[in-house]
Amino acid sequence: MKRNYFNIFILFLFTSQIILAQETPLDFSQSLHTFTGFGGSTFAIVPDPIDGNNDTGQFFRDSSPSIQGNYIDLARSIDLDVEDEITLRFYSFDPLSHTIVVKLENGTNPDVEVSQTTTSENVWTDLTFDFATVNGMGQYNRLLIRIDDGSTIPGAFRIDDINDGNVPTDPNALDVIYNDLVWSDEFDSTTPTAVDATKWHHQILGPNGGQWFNGEQQHYTDRLDNSYVENGFLNIVAKSENYTQDGVTLNYTSARLNSKFAFAYGRVDVRAKLPSGDGTWPAIWTLGKNVNEVGAYWQTQGFGTTTWPACGEIDIMEHGLGATNHVSSAIHTPSSSGNTVNTDSQVLPDVANNFHVYSMNWSPNQITFMIDGVGYYTYNPAVKNPSTWPFDLEQYLIFNVAMGGFAGTIDPNFTQSPMVIDYVRVYQNVLSTDEFNANSFRIYPNPTSGTVFIDSQVTIDTIEVYNTIGNLMLMQELLNSKIDVSSLPTGLYILKVYAEGSSAVKKLVIK
Repeated sequence: MKRNYFNIFILFLFTSQIILAQETPLDFSQSLHTFTGFGGSTFAIVPDPIDGNNDTGQFFRDSSPSIQGNYIDLARSIDLDVEDEITLRFYSFDPLSHTIVVKLENGTNPDVEVSQTTTSENVWTDLTFDFATVNGMGQYNRLLIRIDDGSTIPGAFRIDDINDGNVPTDPNALDVIYNDLVWSDEFDSTTPTAVDATKWHHQILGPNGGQWFNGEQQHYTDRLDNSYVENGFLNIVAKSENYTQDGVTLNYTSARLNSKFAFAYGRVDVRAKLPSGDGTWPAIWTLGKNVNEVGAYWQTQGFGTTTWPACGEIDIMEHGLGATNHVSSAIHTPSSSGNTVNTDSQVLPDVANNFHVYSMNWSPNQITFMIDGVGYYTYNPAVKNPSTWPFDLEQYLIFNVAMGGFAGTIDPNFTQSPMVIDYVRVYQNVLSTDEFNANSFRIYPNPTSGTVFIDSQVTIDTIEVYNTIGNLMLMQELLNSKIDVSSLPTGLYILKVYAEGSSAVKKLVIK
């Protein structure tokens, strides 16, 4: 659930079918193949001047001599290590010579560009841009096209079939399948009862002077009126009532639950129905365990060391930021937060009366959002650093229903409405082990950035270090009671110890 917005933003609406997003090849057959102009250039998808049944991209430049062009951000990177040529078709309406520049940005290496000059009056010309000529290497997420740098002659040009050798794929295909249920709440109770206090924490302290951010109009409480389990469902109920807390009186109450379980990587499935009524703002989301937010569970446990958005935020589902039945998912990081560009949405049938399964699949490489098992948005920045990817550390779940704020004006006839949750399930891939007593050895320091020492009461034969998807990263026979992990990236790992014919595991954090 986004915090500290700068503007209300408009989310694009997409149908629930699987579509091929902004990735090559680009043939302008769908609206997602739209470029963004800058410096005076504009873009439109228009019919082919020769074949009216074929759509093409119209790239227009004005008479300004300044640098101008059009770009598109790609869901799947262009990988120059796999294919170093980009091809396209070019068409002009005049006999002049034109120089086309193809530039790749937002990559693992510095920006690179290649140009071609051609005359192409009223015919399509095939052009090849060979990035091997400029020693192009690495992966890039932005494709930029400029035409006739420095020219004062305006023109509208057509481009079609931009290709880097890739074949269309589902950009939301999962890269890791998580199978092992590691944490869940099925909300099994036949009579109204409080939520399981071993699993959930009520966050009721408003961090914004006794209120919440974004102009929200509710107080969160730990009362049974606002959150309870009954007949196999969790109910988080927003209510219209005057309520005073921390010396502040507001007109609505609700509940905000923090999970006492935190995890790094895995799949989350939440089956839910959403509240009805203008101004309701339900959310299923996560924050970094290290967020320093007043009253948050992990803050109270001493983990609150990092401000938002550096802690990272994953919005699995929000409703209320658009029209009724319009749900969205988003990512907030230091590189883009609040009015984030990392978002997508869908319109679903009757979310207040129909259950849907809202899911997030989080691997070390990407985060994919799903509804009813179908992926529709994937976040996978080409460059992963603390600004774009603060997702190597643990996050925890949050369920809440806010009122007003960026969900807009609250219906004056609103009385109450619940978000009803059937279950929440978290899956990971757990390493199998024939356990011996893990308390018979300890590892230190943990977290570490270099050497890990092992102090053991038993004779240890071998140590293995796995990442959280089960890939073996290091293996060493223990000869001197230590292992060097400085070559591994920061993140959460599993250290597996073999001793006396058995094995045990412990978590290891590399910082």
